[in-house]
Amino acid sequence: MKILSIQSHVAFGHAGNSAAVFPLQRLGHDVYPILTVTFSNHTGYGATRGPLVAPADVAEVLLGVEERGVFPEVDAVLSGYLGAEPMGAVVLDAVSRVKSANPRAIYCCDPVMGDVGRGFFVREGIPEYLRDSVVPHADILTPNQFELDYLAGMTVETEADLLEAVARLRATGPSTVLVTSVLTSATPAGSIQMACVSDEGAWLVTTPLLDMIVRGGGDTTSAIFLAHFLTDGPRVALSRTAASMYAVLEATHRGGHAEMRLVAEQESIAHPDERFAVVELG
Repeated sequence: MKILSIQSHVAFGHAGNSAAVFPLQRLGHDVYPILTVTFSNHTGYGATRGPLVAPADVAEVLLGVEERGVFPEVDAVLSGYLGAEPMGAVVLDAVSRVKSANPRAIYCCDPVMGDVGRGFFVREGIPEYLRDSVVPHADILTPNQFELDYLAGMTVETEADLLEAVARLRATGPSTVLVTSVLTSATPAGSIQMACVSDEGAWLVTTPLLDMIVRGGGDTTSAIFLAHFLTDGPRVALSRTAASMYAVLEATHRGGHAEMRLVAEQESIAHPDERFAVVELG
């Protein structure tokens, strides 16, 4: 499969394409990374060096890729943090052109805007832009629970709430929704969950909750889920994504590392130990 990934890039650490491209490649997919920024490191360090790439320049790179005759072969477009509306417009234009060239292609959007504890960390207007202009064009949406609450316009407290919130999102366009960092009244103590709802069903997987903060985990999660979704469908994608992400994060936590151990744990990405049960939700 061939994936066009339009995201940020960092030289040190893992975020954006620096968190997504390697897992996609390790799972056997060809990736065309389009960079929206090229920073020294992710913003979690408090300071970065390097330029933002102007939306017009990103559009030029996309045009060059299109001129190579690639778009009819692209199976999926993946996007993450957008930064501003003009970049979102470039992404949506690329999605439209890819789908015109290959009607079977899908768009996987990670609607990055905030998280529990941090609140919104994107600039004013971006959450509304994602909700109103980007989400309706997505085939796969991968919000965390904080982002799900905002996009659905409700607070998720129970599993029934979770299903209702996802149903509201699916009614706007995305057929498949993967929700990460799920914590409801039914979540076992010391655990965290991941849920997936599609036309094929609704499922939940539970893993131990690790006491850590890591940047780029959502970018890697979306990439791994998309990789497996393309080849094996949503339920298998959920199982393998949970297994791989837990293995990577557990190794990162155990070793006291600040950055995800993506390369060191690549076998857990390529051959995940699916030891966490996937159960039907609802």
